Amino acid sequence: MLLYLIKRLLLALVTLLAILLASYVLLRLAPGDPARSNMLGGDGGGMELSEDKGAFAGNRAIREKLHLDQPILTGFGYWLKDIVRHGDFGTSVVVDPGKPVTALILERLPVTLSLNCWAILLTYLIAVLVGVYAAVRAGSWFDQSSTVVLFLLYSMPVMWVALLLQAVCCEGGLYPIFPLKGLSVPDPLRLTTWEWLLESARYYALPVFCLAFGGIAGLSRYARNSMLEVIHCDFIRTARAKGVPEYRVIWIHAFGNALITLITLFGGLLPSLVAGSVLVEYIFNIPGMGALSLLALSSRDYPLVMALFAFSGALTLAGILIADLLYMVADPRISLTGDRKTL
Repeated sequence: MLLYLIKRLLLALVTLLAILLASYVLLRLAPGDPARSNMLGGDGGGMELSEDKGAFAGNRAIREKLHLDQPILTGFGYWLKDIVRHGDFGTSVVVDPGKPVTALILERLPVTLSLNCWAILLTYLIAVLVGVYAAVRAGSWFDQSSTVVLFLLYSMPVMWVALLLQAVCCEGGLYPIFPLKGLSVPDPLRLTTWEWLLESARYYALPVFCLAFGGIAGLSRYARNSMLEVIHCDFIRTARAKGVPEYRVIWIHAFGNALITLITLFGGLLPSLVAGSVLVEYIFNIPGMGALSLLALSSRDYPLVMALFAFSGALTLAGILIADLLYMVADPRISLTGDRKTL
């Protein structure tokens, strides 16, 4: 087991380096320049480029600091060398000049983590219940109606749903039930604990739903199909013939064997939720990783963008590794080391 983990971690490191190299090359080939963005005041909105020598000297200094005056592969090598030498991803040059990139990410990370943890919990809770019930009642009105509803949800863009919910359910809309933006409850000290929890739920409800509804639609279909394959197996019929209660047949025998598919999808669900939070955080004005990514990309803040790429790549690889380890928890017969286990 330990040897397997070491091999996977080494493979993940090589994969992450390949992801970062591809990201760096694409970033360098894309139009835009962080030095120019810095001189234009971040995104260049409404400011004219200064013509004085000091400005161009600053431009040249930023390019040399970021190794933009070097060929692409050489610049990537210098970037890796700086990370190893200093132990971090450097400082921001546009978004918050001089501030360490790691500090910027750590400030925004708890917000995005809280959103995505609730979204993943909601996704699996609803998707599993709907998928299992639809499989057990295959062909019923619930199965058919849930299929139509879930396919409609799956086809809806996140941005469109978020804007529609704001227009209908938020302050200033038709039914002003939820706050329009943000996650922080104003003046929480005046509220009791239960009032604060209820008020926080109002702030989280729409962003979490916008992150989760696509995953609910897709995951519930996979759960249904996996359960349909299992509940027609011989060991399920044998369990029923022995008089095992139906809830144990479904949730212990059948669902335990259908878990493999749901665990496999977890590896891709985690990074996809973080990627989807870019739009959700922007629309609901939430100061998380998504909003920071959008700001870093629009301003060409190379150190911050590369740090975010590294974080996203590591998160994807971590999700895949966690899914592999969960296989053994769901089914002890599975051996990740290649050794066959007798039943």
